[in-house]
Amino acid sequence: MAEERNQADDGGGVATTDGSLSVTDNRTGETYEIEVNDGTVRAMDFRQMKVSEDDFGLMTYDPAFTNTASCRSAITYIDGGAGVLEHRGYSIEQLCEGSSFLEVAYLLVHGELPEQGALDYWTYAITHHTYVHENIKNLMEGFRYDAHPMAMLLSTVGALSSFYPSAKNLDDETERYMAVVRLIAKMPTLAAFAYRHNLGLPYVYPDNDLSYPGNFLSMLYKMTEFKYEPDPRLERALDVLWILHADHEQNCSTAAVRAVGSSQVDPYSALAGGIAALYGPLHGGANEAVLRMLDRIGTVENIPDFLQGVKDRKEKLMGFGHRVYKNYDPRARIIKRHVDEVLEATGSDNPKLEIATELEKRALDDEYFTERKLYPNVDFYSGLIYEAMSIPTDMFTVMFAIPRTAGWLAQWLEMLDDEETKIARPRQIYTGDREQDYVPMDRR
Repeated sequence: MAEERNQADDGGGVATTDGSLSVTDNRTGETYEIEVNDGTVRAMDFRQMKVSEDDFGLMTYDPAFTNTASCRSAITYIDGGAGVLEHRGYSIEQLCEGSSFLEVAYLLVHGELPEQGALDYWTYAITHHTYVHENIKNLMEGFRYDAHPMAMLLSTVGALSSFYPSAKNLDDETERYMAVVRLIAKMPTLAAFAYRHNLGLPYVYPDNDLSYPGNFLSMLYKMTEFKYEPDPRLERALDVLWILHADHEQNCSTAAVRAVGSSQVDPYSALAGGIAALYGPLHGGANEAVLRMLDRIGTVENIPDFLQGVKDRKEKLMGFGHRVYKNYDPRARIIKRHVDEVLEATGSDNPKLEIATELEKRALDDEYFTERKLYPNVDFYSGLIYEAMSIPTDMFTVMFAIPRTAGWLAQWLEMLDDEETKIARPRQIYTGDREQDYVPMDRR
């Protein structure tokens, strides 16, 4: 049985007194003491439980790692039951209210909010590393006109490792820092090039006079004007969206970056692994699915029939619920406040917003959905903003990858400095045949 875990406020947070589990193996009658630290037990502590000397020992089985911690991290804290998201202890609400994306990126990477001089230096370094080698542009031009932007982003980020081979010197602090700066700086450039490639438009080079989100908007939309002037409302909305997507604990793509990075490969290759994971529709494509759902509903009058279809398992309610959050996703509350501003700035009259607002209201008034903890998540409204900005749905996941780069890099750096890091190598439960005799071809 688990011993009681005492909690006390010591002024610096909640302190826990570690206990132990007394585990009796009913196969042998042996009892084992398993330490409890930070509310967890070590899977390797169960390997001592054997039925014989030649037994491999007991393993734990956890498909999709739904109840297994793979690392210790001080970057992002999530309380899914309370709807809390914090980066380095700062609430997402305060960061979105008073900070910028580049400041949040600094916080994630360095572990603390910067003073003005440090932020200025950080911003300058990123601003002046936004250009990519012309050979990268040539590589981009080799893709079909209708190539998926995520495929282009995946390829070009991986290709960066060949342009910066010294990045594999992981013990060199300067190389680490430069890789972080380059990746945060160049990701919007590569994303914008992919967007322009799909449209058959010439690529627009970075404008170092603009802010980080303003420069991205320029690379997307600049045409014949001498100087692109981004609308400050779009600039701010994009900045907030990127803060909201900067990091989210050990999700699929972050776990991929850590797993690939554990082989001590260069950071460009490790992040390419994260982009590949994000490419999957179950991870990065949720806001696109929300728009398709709103299109299918069509009008506000069809919402009751649609919700009944969800209850009857004939329809899927996209943009509601989350693996982690069992309450209202705090990011969804924040993003919702910027939808009207973006629609006003773009002159859009998006009927989907009325449908989305009414759908949310009716779902939250229905016990069927609230009892199942189905609340709106960040993807429910983000697609509406991107659509209003004339960003095609194929680009939505790319828009996710730009800010998540900061979180991936912070996680990668933390992994490198973790003394417990080993190359990722999960176990398996073998279920196939054993000790079969080889059958020659003429007897099969």
